[in-house]
Amino acid sequence: MLRFALLLLSMTALAYARPIVRHIRSTHEFDRLMKKHSTQTGLPVIVDFYSDGCGPCRMIAPIFKKLAQEVGEKAVFVKVDTNALHELSSRYGVRSLPTFKFFLGGRKVNEFSGAGEQQLRQFTKDVIQKAEWENVMLPMENLVSYYGQQDASKTSKDIEKVYKKCVDQVKDDNPDKLCVGAVARNLAKSLKKKYGSGPEFETRFFPEEPSTSEQAGDKKASEGSGSPKKSNKGNADKPNLHLATKEQLLAEIESRLDAERDAQVEEEEDDDAEFEHGWEPSEWPERVTIIGGGPAGLSAAIYAARAGLKPVVVAPPMGGQLQGKGVDVENYPGLFNVTGPAVVSLMRQQAIAYGATFEADVVVGIDASERPMKVKTNSSLIETHSIIVATGAESNWLNVKGEYEMRGGGVSSCATCDGHIYRGKHVLVVGGGDTAMEDALVLARTSESVTVIHRRDTFRASKVLAQRVSEHPSISIKWNTVIAEILGKPLSSDTNDSENVDLDAPAEKVVSGAVLKDVYTGEETKVDVDAVFVAIGHTPTTSFLEGVVEFNPEHAGYVLTQGTSTKTSMPGIFACGDVADSIYRQAITSAGSGAAAALDAERWLSEEGLGNEESDFEAELLADIMANDGRRSAEEYNVYEEAGGRVSGMKESTGAEL
Repeated sequence: MLRFALLLLSMTALAYARPIVRHIRSTHEFDRLMKKHSTQTGLPVIVDFYSDGCGPCRMIAPIFKKLAQEVGEKAVFVKVDTNALHELSSRYGVRSLPTFKFFLGGRKVNEFSGAGEQQLRQFTKDVIQKAEWENVMLPMENLVSYYGQQDASKTSKDIEKVYKKCVDQVKDDNPDKLCVGAVARNLAKSLKKKYGSGPEFETRFFPEEPSTSEQAGDKKASEGSGSPKKSNKGNADKPNLHLATKEQLLAEIESRLDAERDAQVEEEEDDDAEFEHGWEPSEWPERVTIIGGGPAGLSAAIYAARAGLKPVVVAPPMGGQLQGKGVDVENYPGLFNVTGPAVVSLMRQQAIAYGATFEADVVVGIDASERPMKVKTNSSLIETHSIIVATGAESNWLNVKGEYEMRGGGVSSCATCDGHIYRGKHVLVVGGGDTAMEDALVLARTSESVTVIHRRDTFRASKVLAQRVSEHPSISIKWNTVIAEILGKPLSSDTNDSENVDLDAPAEKVVSGAVLKDVYTGEETKVDVDAVFVAIGHTPTTSFLEGVVEFNPEHAGYVLTQGTSTKTSMPGIFACGDVADSIYRQAITSAGSGAAAALDAERWLSEEGLGNEESDFEAELLADIMANDGRRSAEEYNVYEEAGGRVSGMKESTGAEL
């Protein structure tokens, strides 16, 4: 042990550099980071609790990083993988993903769940303003000086009592026992109200200086300070390791490993690299714009890109329903022992390789009243000649009492996203199709028990999946049953034990049980559960197409296509995947229809004579430059004569020829 300690202590710690977004690898690292920024920098810490299999987490990831770049040194942005760090997600009561928590001085001051950009930006702005407002301290000497001017009758003991009261009221980490932050401001406000003016503040925290500069400065100072102090034991520049206790050695090892980890963070690969290859506005209309980032949209992107159409894919980078599959994709030919997120990632990489670009945003409307058509997103406007709609479908909900209020608090439609949060808990899955079976199998890996609630006496799911669920020892089934109500309890009862949780925050409700109802007898039964996962089907995401294309009269919400093609009632708009398929709704059929949509769009563009306008313009411009200027033909044109016969520096033979 001692040899190992000496080896580590002989290593030189690397310089500290804070990355844009820091990925936390251990509870110790998180606690150390929180302590540092509460006692040394005063910066707010914004934490993204996420999971790689969570679609909304992937959607908000580039926005989180972009916000961190915009904010710069005013806040610290970190990410916590809840799959790897169960202790942290449990400590802070994370029950839905993504969840963002905002800390200041070691205390949680705000939080929300979901992929809301506006909410993230507003809460970030609020916590930064709060940090700047609280970055003050009231030194004892300032308070003494203030009372000396305003109230000379106050004794030193009286002033010390006031100061101690201020220190005791500080909730943040305050190892130096100072009168700081909001408490100091409130004290100054009270004194100003009483005496007409307040005491003078001082800034508590100043911007960090790069540690490399500090080290260089320290080195220069030591070199210019004359003869160094000599120790009784050997060279003063070397630690006396043989005099250190085992505890001191271990503490020093931990400190140096922490320093190395800090330095290595900035060199880590950026896991948001897939969000590169973003679309940039052009003065020319796009030939193909694809709305949707699932199998249908990415398949269309691959085919369109290979055809040289340079498609733009507009979609949050969540990958559709396939992205949320926590079990292996077993029914896609050629793919074996691979998960849904991995399939989506490979499709995306393939589309990028052939020239597709991506706009990570949500489409809110289409204007097809004039050409080129316009695709409107939350933050951009894309002009395009053709559109392929591949937006897939959204989860259906039960619409029972308690469901809406506790979404994010135990009610979820994504077992892959939120399932691991309920490790060792009792959960319900509602549904009888393939999605419900897959969710039940995913949850059975970590949950204490899984109960499947189905309103019929047989499953609609495939035989293989239904059999696996029926035979699984941790899964039970309640036939001919529905959920009548979802019960809840205050979240605060589970989180008061954490010293870092702000007890002044309003209480939230989380799932504590459910009321089950027999569809034949009407008998109701109450069960205690920690989460309810709803998997009762999906509705096509087509609301933005209202008034633009015709819908299938027999299947509400599904786009009507012409015959066996992907053409819609609006020329130039094509539909593929779950938005037009009310029967099969499989990843492989979606991918096939996406390829068909790209082929239909390519054919339609050719028929309409809509080529690459930018290339055509460049060709025409080049032709104009090379055209006859009225004096001679292109064959007679001699650049050297145009230059006035100045041919110095050329070969003599060439000059003689000219």
